[in-house]
Amino acid sequence: MRRYSFIVMLLCAVLFVMANVDYQFRKRHKSASNDSVAINKTLKTDSANRQPIDTTQMDSLQLAIYHHNKLIDDSIRLDSLNRQKKNGIDAPVNFSANDSMVYDAQNKTAFLYGTSSVKYENMDLKSERIRLNMDSSLVHATGVRDTATKGLTGTPVFTLGSDNYESDTMAFNFKTKKGLIDNVKTQQEEGYLSSELSKRNADGEIFLKHGRYTTCDKEHPDFYIALSRAKVRPGKDVVFGPAYLVVADVPLPLAIPYGFFPFSKKYSSGFIMPTYGDESTRGFYLRDGGYYFAINDKWDLKLLGEIYTKGSWGLSAATNYRKRYRYSGSFYGSYQDTKTGDKGMPDFSRQQSFKIQWSHRQDPKANPYSSLAASVNFATSSYERNNLNSLYNPQTLSQTTRTSSVSWGTNFSSIGLSLSATANLNQNMSDSSIALTLPDLNISLSRFYPFKRRHAVGAERWYEKIAVSYTGQISNSINTKEDRLFHSNLIKNWRNGMQHRIPISGSFTLFNYINVNPSFNFTDRMYTNKVTRSWNTTTQKEVADTTYGFHNIYNWDFSISASTKLYGMFIPNRKLFGDKIQAIRHVITPSVSFSYAPDFGASRYGYYSSYQRTNPDGSVDLVDYSPYSNGLYGVPGRGKMGSVSFSFDNNVEMKIKSDKDSTGIRKLSIIDNLGFRMSYNMAAKEKPWSDLSVDLRLKWWKNYTFNLNAVFASYAYELDSHGRPYVGNHTYWGMGKIGRFQGMSQNISYTLTPEKIKKLFGGGSDENNSKGKRNDPNAEGIDTNIESNVDDDMIEGQRNARSKRGNNKAKTDDDGYMTFNMPWSITFGYGITMRENTDIRKFNYHTMRYPYMFTQTLNFSGNIRISDGWNISFSSGYDFDHHAMSMTTASLQRDLHCFNMSCQVVLAPYTSYNFTFRCNASTLTDALKYDKRSGYSNAVQWY
Repeated sequence: MRRYSFIVMLLCAVLFVMANVDYQFRKRHKSASNDSVAINKTLKTDSANRQPIDTTQMDSLQLAIYHHNKLIDDSIRLDSLNRQKKNGIDAPVNFSANDSMVYDAQNKTAFLYGTSSVKYENMDLKSERIRLNMDSSLVHATGVRDTATKGLTGTPVFTLGSDNYESDTMAFNFKTKKGLIDNVKTQQEEGYLSSELSKRNADGEIFLKHGRYTTCDKEHPDFYIALSRAKVRPGKDVVFGPAYLVVADVPLPLAIPYGFFPFSKKYSSGFIMPTYGDESTRGFYLRDGGYYFAINDKWDLKLLGEIYTKGSWGLSAATNYRKRYRYSGSFYGSYQDTKTGDKGMPDFSRQQSFKIQWSHRQDPKANPYSSLAASVNFATSSYERNNLNSLYNPQTLSQTTRTSSVSWGTNFSSIGLSLSATANLNQNMSDSSIALTLPDLNISLSRFYPFKRRHAVGAERWYEKIAVSYTGQISNSINTKEDRLFHSNLIKNWRNGMQHRIPISGSFTLFNYINVNPSFNFTDRMYTNKVTRSWNTTTQKEVADTTYGFHNIYNWDFSISASTKLYGMFIPNRKLFGDKIQAIRHVITPSVSFSYAPDFGASRYGYYSSYQRTNPDGSVDLVDYSPYSNGLYGVPGRGKMGSVSFSFDNNVEMKIKSDKDSTGIRKLSIIDNLGFRMSYNMAAKEKPWSDLSVDLRLKWWKNYTFNLNAVFASYAYELDSHGRPYVGNHTYWGMGKIGRFQGMSQNISYTLTPEKIKKLFGGGSDENNSKGKRNDPNAEGIDTNIESNVDDDMIEGQRNARSKRGNNKAKTDDDGYMTFNMPWSITFGYGITMRENTDIRKFNYHTMRYPYMFTQTLNFSGNIRISDGWNISFSSGYDFDHHAMSMTTASLQRDLHCFNMSCQVVLAPYTSYNFTFRCNASTLTDALKYDKRSGYSNAVQWY
């Protein structure tokens, strides 16, 4: 009993304590609720600020509520993470539909109708109908059948990152990112891929079955490569199994067992497939094959080779380099070992040739004070004759000279000093001679005024207008043959020297109207050798002895010129000419100049010497020569000079009233310039007068300037003791005649276009409508230069032809007929030169004159666009001396949308033809092509 009494008392005590706690809890419930809200708000704030919560200041009830809320928050967060891990979806799925949307809650599936879209991370799917399953993360999309066209509309368009796919039906898993696609279509750079059935894996790779690859952008392509199996790595490449070519839906017997197409947007290394063919003298060949090294984004390297069955071979290397805001350039080197004929036979020959090309350009932003530029084009004379690419290029074969240069320069703007160094190479391909200058150093000091006051007060003094400058040059050059260049001696075969020029000039005004310009020029030359010549009486030959040392040669000259302008105004009589002509102005610019130089051939200078030569008949002659005649900068001339030059320039303009504006006045040029120039040498003992030169320039046409140059001889012909004509000492004006007309030259060119023909016959009513477009400087392909002969109609027509690919609607005129448009242009160039025929057999002893002869040249070129994609161009001329046509070329280009066909025919002297048919896309331009060329040795004979 005592045990049960104790248990009952213990239970009562527990109940009492619980009742007391419940009472206290209810009593403080209202304040506790407020504390809970405050604690939750504190928790959120502290959680956002990521600061720890101080629980030491809480009482027991607040501490219990804090732990309760924290437990609930952690449970929700853990449940959310578990759910995301289970479903595999890391972002919300957004979907919408324009028509309607039905959601099946039992199967957790959404049906979207109308123009629908589903977006998840970087994935975007648009289709007419979409079915989305929330549990399996599967989405199905398809189009709907159009009752009118019996085709599918609203087909799925799937975009994942930068990849885009079009298909008829597709299924995609958000979780695994795998998909199955029917009739997929996608674009990879210039190529278009399609297949009947495709499968996409999680890495983005696509496996195709019965696929097609083409570069044609038509809905129904002109050609494609049929792929039985293929694997596509977007942005990288396509690897396929057996494939064959299909053109115009016709399978061709051109198949390959396997292959790949690269799609890398970055440079990538790889093999370059060679071309094959047959050359008559060297046999079958494989050429232009090798490897391309994509080293980095700044430079690359391409190595190519060629080999022939008769033993010839060649290697070439090409590289491009570029550093942004610094420099850019390219380098090309090629070596050829050419063997023709059979070894051991008389017709066997071997030639080794090479070619080097280097182009370098420095960005102006890299260094404003220093620059480096290079333009090197060197090749041995036999290289172009042995290179197949040059054999069919008449411009390359007819090129007789090549120039190369490398230049470096820097300047010091603070003192006006500039330094420059160049290396120049001139090559004559006809005789294999070269002229090399290495180096050519130039030092230049800008013009300065040594007597100018630093702090000028008052008017400028006359001596302050005196200016001085300096130019120095150091050169080392040689003229030799190609095979002797690397065997030459730097001291004996090369010419070197130094030259200094110091010009002193001034500009003054006399009587406020006459401009006077005196100048003094001093030139100094420094050589390291001189050649002394003598006559060897034993061998009866000239003997040259070269001595080395320092030799200084100088010369100077002085000149002064004066010029002014005279204006004359003529106002025509109003009663006779009306008020249309306002005034006629005539401007005369006379100029006279005097120049003087002493005789540097005098013995006191030592620039010239002489020796006695014994003739076979026993007589003795005195031979004059200069020991420095072989110097790089020559030697001062002999004889005293004191000449006076005269010139008269005339300009005539007329002011007339404008037809458009009654108050406006416009200028009309009558004679743009008519100039006469002549000189008199006071130091000359015979024939001091020079010939009279006449220049005429007219600007009567808007886009053409007429220039004429004529020369009138001052002295008449006389007969010597043998009755042969020569120029005597008697002037024509001394005999009361005008100077003898010696000849003139003139060149005229004109471009004829349909628009110009319309203007000539008063047509072109629609010209004003298109004129604004032609004069728009932002319009593509429009030449805004008014002096240019380029036909804008031709350029605009070709541009429109390219833009019509997506628009097949023909243009019509106001009457509804299709407009006829065939842009064409023909350019004619005619040149004539008139001069005396100095053949003594044709001299007229009665008139004491030589007859005149004419040299004429006629060139013409043109192009015609007969329709969209068809272009014909030609160029030819007529040789009046040989009474035959000059080199004639004609070419035909046909744009076949995906392919390009061109044919070029070159007539004499290098008769040949070239036919090319190739794909336009750069991806297939080397794979799908056909070239047919005539052989160089068996050129086409035209009858």
